[in-house]
Amino acid sequence: MSNTLAVQEAPTKEDTLERMRAKLSEFVPDVELQLKAELAYRINVLKRQLNAVILGHNYMEPALFHSVPDYVGDSLELSRISAKTDADIIVFCGVQFMAETAKILNPQKTVLIPSEKAGCSLASGVTVADVRALKSLYPDVPVVSYVNTYADVKAVSDYCCTSGNAAGVVRHLLGKGHQHIIFLPDQYLAHNTAKEVGIPFVIANTEKAVDLPERALIGWHARCEVHELFTTNDVTSVRQQFPDVAIVAHPEVSPEVLELCDASGSTKQMIDYVRKTTADRYLLLTECSMGDNIAAENPDKEMLRLCSHRCPHMGQITLEDTLDALEKIQYKVHLSDELIQAARTPIDRMLEIR
Repeated sequence: MSNTLAVQEAPTKEDTLERMRAKLSEFVPDVELQLKAELAYRINVLKRQLNAVILGHNYMEPALFHSVPDYVGDSLELSRISAKTDADIIVFCGVQFMAETAKILNPQKTVLIPSEKAGCSLASGVTVADVRALKSLYPDVPVVSYVNTYADVKAVSDYCCTSGNAAGVVRHLLGKGHQHIIFLPDQYLAHNTAKEVGIPFVIANTEKAVDLPERALIGWHARCEVHELFTTNDVTSVRQQFPDVAIVAHPEVSPEVLELCDASGSTKQMIDYVRKTTADRYLLLTECSMGDNIAAENPDKEMLRLCSHRCPHMGQITLEDTLDALEKIQYKVHLSDELIQAARTPIDRMLEIR
């Protein structure tokens, strides 16, 4: 799957429809494709007139994902891309914390999010007060905040990370001599990361400091409302029916589920796995729209279509809303200069780690 989907000139309406049919005829009814292609055509014309760039997260619904983004990818890739763009307007087809990150990296640019309702339950699962309480209990312990947090939480953190580089950030801090690291907010990602780097995992308590082993990753109790729905029974039942299936999970699933899978990784890493796998069939334990997008890019490989979990927040972003955002220049991301400056430091530290 290429990260760049745009072409130098907007395709005609007819070409737009045919390209979408070629990718999506198995996933989207043709009558819907005809309506969506009209919207995509108008968006692609308008973004060029406005010198706008559209960033599409991997969880976007297929009709949007395969038609209008100039770049697609996971949050880490899109953060790096947004830091380098020379566009006047950035339209982030993703949820609020992603658009905030783009604004932090581009304070002078106009950053739009197509829906003001596109929040994130995980990002809402930790507050500035929570971080400050943990810092008071564990002084001098660095705080790593998952990119799935809001700007004010990033601003009181030391490093950011994504699911793709979480282990790398933790190893970086261990290498700098830190024996304990606070990792927020996703409990399962923290637990799975601790296991990957080979250190104990401990759940934090803001009421009192818990006893810590010599080295530990101190986690929080928030979870992704989509990924926590996957169960060990999901995996075992699929294996019974399809013994040859390769099962790949996002690291926000529970450690018990992850233990039963063949591989795990960020959305980009999952895409790379599917592209390279020689398995007869595969199954993704992640958000369903992403599964559709990967299947559309890999028509020669059989994906088990057993997913029933869609992110209600990512689902708020539609082609209709993206067109409205460009036509009305609406739902601008506003952050104070002080907040941008404070939140930029942990993001820059993350981007410097390879």
